[in-house]
Amino acid sequence: MESGAADLALGGLWVPAMFVGSQRHYTVVAQLNHQFPMAVVTRGPAPDFTWADLTGKTVLAPGAGGSAPYEFTAGLMREAGVDPAGTRFVRDLSTAMLVELFTAGLGDAIIADLVTATVLQDQGVGHISQEHAVVGGTMPNSVYYCRTERLDELEPALVRFVTALNRSMAAIADETPESLTGLVTGLWPDVPADSLRSATARLLASRTWETTAVDPAACDRWTGILQDAGLVTTAPPFDALVTTRITDAVRVPA
Repeated sequence: MESGAADLALGGLWVPAMFVGSQRHYTVVAQLNHQFPMAVVTRGPAPDFTWADLTGKTVLAPGAGGSAPYEFTAGLMREAGVDPAGTRFVRDLSTAMLVELFTAGLGDAIIADLVTATVLQDQGVGHISQEHAVVGGTMPNSVYYCRTERLDELEPALVRFVTALNRSMAAIADETPESLTGLVTGLWPDVPADSLRSATARLLASRTWETTAVDPAACDRWTGILQDAGLVTTAPPFDALVTTRITDAVRVPA
């Protein structure tokens, strides 16, 4: 984005949040994920799982490309009155590496995306004991942001882009795991078909792709979690991070 080669970035809201007050100014224009579609996979079944069950345990938390798997989990633990410092987190390594290590016996649990979590469960390596989308509520997990100084220039193209994104979300909402088989198989050709159907069903049942508009309360909750974790000095308010100009324009008929 700094070179102009890209107009938008897709990533965690924590990135523009951390740069508030610096010389880099980013504005969030829309979201892709309305929830955090990951899960906690434990070694054995835990039908009555609570966050306190992770106290004294070793949990693998991938984070080579972002901090959310650990930070949001830790935030949910703190909200439940559980101190994440009581859990040993193995962090900042890739999902592929930690999945291989978990399969080989490292750790008591792993935080993984729903496709990976479902594969681990179907392979008998572990059990999905908690889904962040089920217990974590609304969370702007993946957002689109641009350089703030380019917002006016990009607005017409952004409206067209988010309009297409809205249409895609509406189309997905009418699909079933079976009707999406061709699409998801193309994206994950090495994942067993049964695991893909199961993971797709979980995603469709969630609110992950419900809207492109960022929820103000969910945004403030997430930045508050980031502040508790020390990623930001002060939690930036919604209006300092997000513009509703684009999503508002999309909702208004032409």
